[in-house]
Order: sequence, then C-alpha cells, then structure tokens
Amino acid sequence: MVIDGSMSTLLEELGLNLNHSLWTALALYEHPELVKEVHKRYFSSGADCGITCSYQATIPGLISAGFSEEQAEQIIESSVKLFLEARDEWWEEEGKDSGREWPLCLAACGPYGAFLADGSEYRGDYGISDDELRKFHYRRAEILWKAGADLLLFETMPSFGEVRICAEIAEELGADYWISFSCRDGLCINEGDRIADCARELSSGYPHLRMIGVNCTKPEYIESLIREIKANTDLPIAVYPNSGDEYDPSRKCWCKRAGDIPFGDYAKIYYEAGATAVGGCCTTVESHIREVTTARDMFLLKIKRK
Repeated sequence: MVIDGSMSTLLEELGLNLNHSLWTALALYEHPELVKEVHKRYFSSGADCGITCSYQATIPGLISAGFSEEQAEQIIESSVKLFLEARDEWWEEEGKDSGREWPLCLAACGPYGAFLADGSEYRGDYGISDDELRKFHYRRAEILWKAGADLLLFETMPSFGEVRICAEIAEELGADYWISFSCRDGLCINEGDRIADCARELSSGYPHLRMIGVNCTKPEYIESLIREIKANTDLPIAVYPNSGDEYDPSRKCWCKRAGDIPFGDYAKIYYEAGATAVGGCCTTVESHIREVTTARDMFLLKIKRK
C-alpha cells in the first residue's frame, strides 16, 4: 500500500500559519475545507490509506486553547468526518473510475509529547504516571473509533510503555489499530528500547493489532528498522519517514539537508526490505507520494515478472 504524506506541510502550502500550540488541529476548527483538500490531493497522488488531522487534537490541548470539553470532542470527531467526506468526494470524482482501491481511514493518535508541543515526542520522557497516560489517550481513541475510522493509528510513539497503554486501550475498544514508533537510529526507538524487542512483544497477545512500523524518523534509518521488525514478527510493516529534513525543536522548524537520495529510491528500498505500506511524514508533499506510488508499482511489476 501507499500511505499519504504530511498534513502540516500541505496546509502551510495552502497558506495556513501553523505556529500555534494546536498545530494542525486548529485547522479542523478554522479551515476544515483545507483539511479535506489535503486528503483529496493525497488520494489523487496515489495514497491507498490516509491519516486524519487529529495527531495534535487532544481534549486537554483544545481546552487549554479555550474550547469547552464538548467542543473539543466535536473537533476531534470532525477529523474523521472530514476524511470520510473527502474520500467520498474523491471516489465519485476520480477514484471509482480509475481502478483504484477504496482508501483506508487511519485515525491519528499522537503521543503525549505532541500535546506538550516541546519536542518530547522525540524523547518520551514525560514524567507522568501510567494512569495519566491512559486517561489522556482513552477518550480521544474512543471518539475517533466511534466516528467511523477504519483503524486507529498510534503514531510517532517514542516510548514502549506508552505503546502498551495505547494497545490495551484499542483492544478494550475492540478497535483494529496500527502502532508506529519514532526512532533515533536504525535499531532503537527514541526512548531507547530496541525495536526488535518491541516487535517481538507485540507479535502475540494483541489480536486487533494489524500493522507495526515506524514514522517521523530519518529515511536512512528505515531499511535497518524494517529488517529488525521483520525478523521478530509476522505482522505487516508500515513505514513513513520524514523527507530527510531535520527538525529543530528549539526553533520549531525543519531545516533542509543536502545530498540525500530521492524519496522514491528510498521507497523502493523499503518495499524490497519487506515493508507492506510506505508513505511520508514531516515535510513530505504530493510529489513524494507520487514517487512512492511509482516505486510500489515498479516493485509489484518486478515481483510479477519473477
């Protein structure tokens, strides 16, 4: 499959200023039409599954920004509704006559660190209890699942302890879900656990877990991480790294990095290493997803010829 690309980068290209504690979540309230436009652009670029604009849409975060609890829940729910509307519109306008697959709706549940908006989603050192983490994640996951998402996507997870809590919530809800880690190198997730150990533990006892993978990570680390996961679980593997730019949490911006290989070449490597689904995270746009789509098609053609 092909996963979509960055919500934030395309929203910025459409003219939004995302320098706010709510980041992309503010667009759900102020510019829902642009959120739909981003989804449709990625479908047109080849995405078979897309991620809702709910990564940083949390009840405490929205309340801190001045919304009531009821409004916060409605805004979170709207992320799925907007996706479903965009999917329906794209399908009628283009999808059903193109031979494409019906895109999956992945409801984004970011880590606790995304709510803090201080870069700790790349560290995992929150300093709060498991009960607090569970309370933070449960209601949002419940809202997104009941709104009609195909799967819950617990993404950019830096901590295996947080992943266990999220997995328990999804199993309790009876929701199908993916787990996606953020990683600091080709072997370890950001908090330090080896991804091989995480994959091994998740490979049994979690009947609703449908995919495991990596996102918001340097593209050069992904091949090694795929191989580490593949050696320790039979679960399908999803990867959607950053474009190669590097994030500066102190300045809250992405910095260009010279000399990287084309994103489509990376995608080809990922499929050959064993990934089932490939897409893009921060600073990826439509052109990156078109490159992934081409790489996927070439990979499938190569398999067919064998």
